[in-house]
Amino acid sequence: MSKFEYKQILVFRSDLKLSKGKIAAQAGHAAVSAAQEALKRHREWWDAWLSEGQRKVAVKVKDEKELLALKKQAEDYDLPHALIVDSGLTEIPPGTVTCLGIGPAPAEKIDRLTGKLPLL
Repeated sequence: MSKFEYKQILVFRSDLKLSKGKIAAQAGHAAVSAAQEALKRHREWWDAWLSEGQRKVAVKVKDEKELLALKKQAEDYDLPHALIVDSGLTEIPPGTVTCLGIGPAPAEKIDRLTGKLPLL
């Protein structure tokens, strides 16, 4: 197995007590939405990530404030990203910010933002 040079990070709020199914659904939204951003803005990153096997890593932050700060950093670093806001049809109120997808992008660029975050 070769070393992955590209990855996508899915960042979740640990203060929300979401079911496993809800987490899976939100992860899907974040992965697809952030990948669409990469496809539009950094096609070469998307192509490389796709051919490497689409590495994804799920990590956590403590709350919405930390998640929004990370979104701002992703913008500052020009990383493709997508903030997921729930429609409120199942477990949580409408408008709840649940997670953030970052990348696909070069691993070293993403690690500057998320490298110290604990795994989900």
